[in-house]
Amino acid sequence: MQERSSVGDLANRLRQELNRYSPGGKLPSSRALVDRYRVSPVTVTRALAQLAAEGLVVTRPGAGAFRAEHRTTARPGGDTSWQEVTLSADAAAEPVPRTVDASGVLASLAAPPPGVVEFNGGYLHPSLQPERAMGAALSRAGRRPGAWSRPPMEGLPELREWFARGIGGAVGAAEVLVTAGGQSGLTTALRALAPPGAPVLVESPTYPGMLAIARAAGLRPVPVPVDSDGVKPELLADAFRATGARVFVCQPLFQNPTGAVLAPARRGEVLRIARDAGAFVIEDDFVRRLVHTDAGPLPRPLAAEDQDGVVVHVGSLTKATSPSFRVSALAARGPVLERLRAIQVVDTFFVPRPLQEAALELVGSPAWPRHLRTVSAELKARRDAMTAALRLRLPELALPHVPFGGYHLWVRLPDGTDESALVAAALRADVAVAPGRPYFSAEPPAAHLRLSFAAVAGTEEIAEGVRRLRTAYDEVRT
Repeated sequence: MQERSSVGDLANRLRQELNRYSPGGKLPSSRALVDRYRVSPVTVTRALAQLAAEGLVVTRPGAGAFRAEHRTTARPGGDTSWQEVTLSADAAAEPVPRTVDASGVLASLAAPPPGVVEFNGGYLHPSLQPERAMGAALSRAGRRPGAWSRPPMEGLPELREWFARGIGGAVGAAEVLVTAGGQSGLTTALRALAPPGAPVLVESPTYPGMLAIARAAGLRPVPVPVDSDGVKPELLADAFRATGARVFVCQPLFQNPTGAVLAPARRGEVLRIARDAGAFVIEDDFVRRLVHTDAGPLPRPLAAEDQDGVVVHVGSLTKATSPSFRVSALAARGPVLERLRAIQVVDTFFVPRPLQEAALELVGSPAWPRHLRTVSAELKARRDAMTAALRLRLPELALPHVPFGGYHLWVRLPDGTDESALVAAALRADVAVAPGRPYFSAEPPAAHLRLSFAAVAGTEEIAEGVRRLRTAYDEVRT
């Protein structure tokens, strides 16, 4: 039978017809719905499940589906204005208010409306995600003996070993904790290493999600500028001396948003400077598996070159798979590992075992290296397409660095350009872009945009998105 209606379409039809039945009345059988709407039994089952989740239908095994009883009218809400006083009083007592500004994170997480080109996305387009391989891995994982039992709190030994091999150097499985995504790993690391009110050194510009974590924890982000070779060691040393900070957060590989790779001559300097300051380096190695085909050999993680326990390493599978495949590693050497472990256990207990088992199944399958090769080639093609389109249609935008990995470009707007106005005009032109302001912990030196080429359907959509951005730019500059 040819499928003629999606789950959503069928759910909408059934929702419109519910008034035909009295509360508690029985709906037609699944077989009757299959025949009436010429859909598969799976589509019927999923549509009924959607209506059940909305509270419109009740399904009873062996009896069928019934219209739900009328829901009682919700009571009017109370007066919550008292919370403003309480929350403000808490903030006033803190040395650094723990304000939570999620706007920079939401810019890359929120799905734009239909028809809008998604240049603001932070994850692979569904066509690039290994959905079939992940589904097969999850299916096999669910059949593993003990797959639904409680895992070790540190993570499955085999998965910890796999992450340790990927880091290299002297890092072993015993120094790895499995965490629920890179954001969770960063949160645990910052909470473990810096008390509320303390300064924390960050790259400038840097990932807005990390700035949000720091501020929510009551930390004080202090910017250290980066260039095309990564963080500047002399400015890093100055920042340590001036602030007394004991933590520096960096992305040495394909930095977000600039795409810079920490230069070989600077790697040892960064570790030495941090060690002399008695400080930790949190290494956010978030896109190592999104390297482009023309990148050449990658530098090892900083953690692989660290002998003294300076580096706390965060690495994740999420960017190379799916936003819902939240499996990552937190690696550290020395006494700090126990503190990291304790905080993670208190916060989350452990990463669900089925997800860890699925990760093992995925990375151990022949589909995994094939997927990485496919994504590597596709990202290069998309990067080249966006670079060419920008140079052709928007030569006014400066593109100082074209990265060999990651999923976005960082462009500087001409002096005098209103960044917020351009972002708004772009959305009116049906293209969503990420503003540059949230990537800076202090006043930005110029207006910027971050343009993702991974969240779109392909190179044709990239060309169309840049054309729309040109329209928005002309609107703002005239």
